[in-house]
Amino acid sequence: MGLLDRNLEIKTPEQIDLMRRAGLLVGETLELLRGAAKAGVTTGELDALAEDNIRSHGGVPSFQGYGHPPFPGTICASVNDEVVHGIPGSRELVDGDVISIDCGAIVEGWHGDAAITVAIGDVPAAVRELMRVTEDALWAGIAAARLSGRVSDISRAVETAVRARGDYGILEDYVGHGIGSQMHMAPNVPNVVRRGDRGPKLVTGMALAVEPMVTLGTQDTDVLEDDWTVVTADGSLAAHFEHTFTLTSDGAWVLTALDGGRERLAALGVPFGGR
Repeated sequence: MGLLDRNLEIKTPEQIDLMRRAGLLVGETLELLRGAAKAGVTTGELDALAEDNIRSHGGVPSFQGYGHPPFPGTICASVNDEVVHGIPGSRELVDGDVISIDCGAIVEGWHGDAAITVAIGDVPAAVRELMRVTEDALWAGIAAARLSGRVSDISRAVETAVRARGDYGILEDYVGHGIGSQMHMAPNVPNVVRRGDRGPKLVTGMALAVEPMVTLGTQDTDVLEDDWTVVTADGSLAAHFEHTFTLTSDGAWVLTALDGGRERLAALGVPFGGR
């Protein structure tokens, strides 16, 4: 492992393999929660299910105790106008809710981080479309990444994908990030192009978490009194999707996708770089 360009952490192939193990554990946990997220279930029950699955498979929850004040959950459970960092607890999901579930796990010191948004029962067509737009933007960002390209290529692809589909709010104050021996590392991966900021070059051994956060209203947000939960300022609903990926000489490898991203990357005409 070495450091390069703005203190970026460059992983060895063996370390990326450990990140793949962490990523698979995150992906499997999210699929478990996708099936469990139904009307009548509390966000705290989802959190307990996630912790049990991560620990029983040899991992450690990344989020527990993170930050100031220490985050109390294994997952972030953000419902409706809560965009990210929602604290799981006694809230019971009801038909028509939409919930972002963000999950992180550590395996032998290496992190995986991903998020999905799940509709509970019947939700309006506009909300289903918001979810599709956000997830498609995530994959567009990953598909735009090339060795010797720039982080801004990812940002541009995410923003372009969202703007092309309608008048949505794209959060600018909350961004994707580098990941590896820590959950949040350099570089930032914005979801919009910032004037004059191309970001560092993309090289083998770099791992990034891409996570568009998109709303049906504006990009403006507030933070609740718990000092964690981020909500839309206008009360509009939000969606959030995230994957951790790396680039090999063969192409992109999505470490938190169960198939490594093979299916979605193929649909976008992007080479698969997994092993």
